[in-house]
Amino acid sequence: MMRSGALLAVLVPLFLATSGMAHEIRPAYLDLRETTRDEFAVIWKVPAQGNMRLSLDATLPKPCIEKAERVRSIDGGAYLERWTVACAGGLKGGQITIEGLRSTMTEALVRIEYQSGDTEVIRVMPDAPSFTIAGAKSSLDVARTYFLLGVDHILSGVDHLLFVLALFLLIRERGMLIKTITAFTIAHSITLAGASLGYFSLPQKPVEATIALSIAFVASELTRMKPGEKRLSESLPWVVAFAFGLLHGFGFAGALKEIGLPQSDLPLSLLTFNLGVEAGQLIFIAAASLLLKVASTLVNVPPARARQVGAYMIGAAAMLWLVPRIAGLVA
Repeated sequence: MMRSGALLAVLVPLFLATSGMAHEIRPAYLDLRETTRDEFAVIWKVPAQGNMRLSLDATLPKPCIEKAERVRSIDGGAYLERWTVACAGGLKGGQITIEGLRSTMTEALVRIEYQSGDTEVIRVMPDAPSFTIAGAKSSLDVARTYFLLGVDHILSGVDHLLFVLALFLLIRERGMLIKTITAFTIAHSITLAGASLGYFSLPQKPVEATIALSIAFVASELTRMKPGEKRLSESLPWVVAFAFGLLHGFGFAGALKEIGLPQSDLPLSLLTFNLGVEAGQLIFIAAASLLLKVASTLVNVPPARARQVGAYMIGAAAMLWLVPRIAGLVA
């Protein structure tokens, strides 16, 4: 029961950190697609709020010449620029720089799709805002890139993590916890793969609203726990995890669709992205376990009260996401 007694020490800072956050920390995104030989359609996307955007700009290799005026727009929470460039001799060996990245806390993703079907995806970090275009990626490079993208996505997807945390607090038996997390993994792997490959899909906004609802549901189950009694969610939590895991998989797929999958390494990139998601999830569970053990030595709170307060905090965070997401469905 010490796990519950440490809840307040863990969930107060977590609640304060997550209550005002959106679905995830969004990187800047540069997309170049080769439409004809050495000619590329460019999309530059920067996180924005209202008419304000991050002060970031993408500088393409010097041989690239813009063929028309840039089309600029604000779409939801992003500032967009679209234009076309002609790059004599192609992009290979050229350098791309994300100006202003050093002064931000975000990163940038660059995706280059060639007519051959090859796709190059690069993570650009603040400490290294420039890179040289390889022209093609080895299978090992592709695997590494998509694995790290998967880890980053789950660790920045606070709503997904809060759902996992609620399951973690709901289940007291280690064997059942492993079974439940496995069911969650299998479920979101099914929809992640199917949606990413185009076999089926759901609109992203309803999916995100339902993800918030899944967190609220598990939080409400936490508030109803009583000694000596087991609700269905406690007896068969893997059923709950599997059902909601299918929807969480659509959420993961939404991010992966935006990044894109290289046609030449499609199974590998999909597999390693999913493995990255699972690795990030396991890192989170291990960190939560360690944090709760440390907190249990510092805080002495009655378990029942701690669980109630923790459940209400998780539920409140879920509602702070759910209300605007539902509003977004009718906007």
